Amino acid sequence: MKIDHTSNKPLHAQAEDILRNLIESEEYKNGKYLPKEVELSKMLNISRNTLRQAINKLVFEGLLVRKQGVGTKVANKSIVGGVRNWLSFSQEMKMLGIEIRNFELHVSWKKPSEEIINFFNINTENNIRCLVLERVRGKKEYPFVYFISYFNPTIQLSGEEDFTRPLYEILEKDYNIIVKTSKEKINARLAGDYIADKLDIDSNDPILIRERFVYDINNIPVEYNIGYYRADSFTYTIEAER
Repeated sequence: MKIDHTSNKPLHAQAEDILRNLIESEEYKNGKYLPKEVELSKMLNISRNTLRQAINKLVFEGLLVRKQGVGTKVANKSIVGGVRNWLSFSQEMKMLGIEIRNFELHVSWKKPSEEIINFFNINTENNIRCLVLERVRGKKEYPFVYFISYFNPTIQLSGEEDFTRPLYEILEKDYNIIVKTSKEKINARLAGDYIADKLDIDSNDPILIRERFVYDINNIPVEYNIGYYRADSFTYTIEAER
């Protein structure tokens, strides 16, 4: 519970590390409420705005739950599957020997939602827009995934990049950004009309949704990606050790 004000590491990042440790502690891991923001900011000797940046990120990741007028508590643990090593989509498909076809590719600039603002810690006063990359990809015969990627505006992507290249190759070679960590959520639902049209399936067919939160080697958020997969073409495997 100590912030080093002489460190080069941002205060909100240090606060985030402290909160992550609290979340995993015996005292808090079963859903206990955190101290009030006023108390916690005094304990850490940081401003409430700085503390809120850290809390917002953990709320976005589903580790904390904020209740209006009540407070912020540790989210109840659910069954979460993790993978030991993660790969980009292009790498995954290359390993499987699948030749990928791009059915659609769209680049746009969009006003970020509150979730995206919190994840990237965007200063809303500057009216910043995020570059959004949308791609429908699949085998030669049919599409099986619709990706939407939002990028941290500090990367200063131009939108003129050749996005037929592997995405993380662009970030590393053109912008010197090396991605390291991926945190993921998986859920399932029926496709609905919009996604069904993208994936050439029926609106009542099942799909799997994978949310991916990508960070660089400095633990700075780089990309928020959501992928909508045809359930008949996507299997998520988990390796666990005891």
